[in-house]
Amino acid sequence: MRIVLALLCAAQFMVVLDVSVVNVALPSIAQALAVGPLGLAWVGNAYALTFGGLLLLGGRLADLYGHRRVFVTGLAVFSGASLAGGLADTAGLLIAARAGQGAGAAILAPATLTVLTSVFPEGPRRTRAIAVWTAVSLAGGTAGNLIGGALTQYLSWRSILLVNVPIGLACLVAARRLPADPGRRRGRLDVPGALTATGGLVALAYGVSGSVVAVFGGCVLLGLFVLVETRVAAVPLVPPALVRARAIWLGNVAMLLAGACLNPMWYFLTLSLQNVLGYGPLLTGLAFLPHTLLTMLVGLRVTPWLMRRTGDRVLIVAGALIGAAGFLWQSRLGPGGDYVTAVLGPAVLISLGSGLLNTPLTVTVTSGVASEDAGAASGLMNTAKQIGGALGLATLVALTSTQGADANPADLAEGYGQAFVLIAAALAAVAVLALALPHRRDPEPTPTDRNQTWAGSRLGRRWR
Repeated sequence: MRIVLALLCAAQFMVVLDVSVVNVALPSIAQALAVGPLGLAWVGNAYALTFGGLLLLGGRLADLYGHRRVFVTGLAVFSGASLAGGLADTAGLLIAARAGQGAGAAILAPATLTVLTSVFPEGPRRTRAIAVWTAVSLAGGTAGNLIGGALTQYLSWRSILLVNVPIGLACLVAARRLPADPGRRRGRLDVPGALTATGGLVALAYGVSGSVVAVFGGCVLLGLFVLVETRVAAVPLVPPALVRARAIWLGNVAMLLAGACLNPMWYFLTLSLQNVLGYGPLLTGLAFLPHTLLTMLVGLRVTPWLMRRTGDRVLIVAGALIGAAGFLWQSRLGPGGDYVTAVLGPAVLISLGSGLLNTPLTVTVTSGVASEDAGAASGLMNTAKQIGGALGLATLVALTSTQGADANPADLAEGYGQAFVLIAAALAAVAVLALALPHRRDPEPTPTDRNQTWAGSRLGRRWR
């Protein structure tokens, strides 16, 4: 189980890494390919939207065609698109390659969580495994800034995409250790549902930048998606019975809002550090190191312990409110600010909040699901998180006065500060929604659980 968990976490780390790894390189990409602020946002959103829009389809692929087969396919698509992006010489080609990466990630990410929930039964063992998986996911988002900064400064912005190729090949070799696929289920793939969901979400994200027609078209397509799922599809991407449970539909709404907060944070904080405080790519990446370390510490060590002593709902509310306080503090960043008060202080609260929030919310929306719908539940959860991030970024860019990097640093700081205030408000809404979630708490681990060997912060360490 240690090797399986390590492989799943490595693949998930790579997928989440590419959500944020381009952030530090955005000024370099803008200069090299002559991309404006809206174009830069789409370098990130092309990945996030195809990732989120196709996640429901990716989750169902794992259910219908086998977890290992789908895992390998996703790895191959993701690695190939990374190679294309690293070699792109125009903004259009780069955005297209990022969309291809998102498609590969949409196939790969649900398979990692589906295998995890299949291998580890519900209870403390699964909670611990999900805590490791979640901590690695959060660390991938934060470490992306450090890795992207180092690669951009010492090599090139292209290396942030090309580095995925050898990692993907290594994971493909290790994928032979995954459990054998169960027998294939009967049923057709819900392609109309996938197309209407993806088209609707892309149109909606584009529309919030200022196109009323696109917003209307997105709403129409999403309405058709609901019709397809409830009336047409033989094997729907989202089984209607799955979302009738309050924990699942309400938890995924909270996940969407949380994604709209935590994912766009890296975009605005990266630009704040470089355009307002004048940091270079490597120093910007190093500035995010506390986010990575604190998030992993809280997610791996503190949150699973608390989940056996208090309800998930309490931790979600507490994490959302602590994170909101951190973003309000972060909104005060301005020219001439020192690292401790402008970056490190807010990082402590943001990391503590996200570490407390994500694991119990992930457990809530994947518990009590039949094994044949595990892929759909995983896809729905990841969709909510990634689409929340894409829509959140598009909305925040449209609502805040974030001009190009040549604008006055004080004016830029004001626009970035507005974005952080809106993020804090969204996290406060997550706390309110969480109050309506059903109560759930992990039981105390049995002697068998205590003796289980875990791949945690150090592989092979006994969890006692």
